[in-house]
Amino acid sequence: MSTTNNVQIGMGRTSLKQKIDIYFAGLGMGLNPYGLRRARMGEIITLEMKSDAQLATMGLTRDDILPHVFRDLLTA
Repeated sequence: MSTTNNVQIGMGRTSLKQKIDIYFAGLGMGLNPYGLRRARMGEIITLEMKSDAQLATMGLTRDDILPHVFRDLLTA
């Protein structure tokens, strides 16, 4: 029997992958976020696992997670 380490995290009806793709599409960034998503997925998952109260202590809401993780790409 083979085992795989496939983790699928869903955010309501939207998967985390879809949520990230939608985020970048909404910014109008013409790039494939695969590499960016892969490199930062650990941080995204860590933040998504926190409670709303823990995020608030950090000054974040759930909607702030992706802008926070990718903030270096969005500064001018």
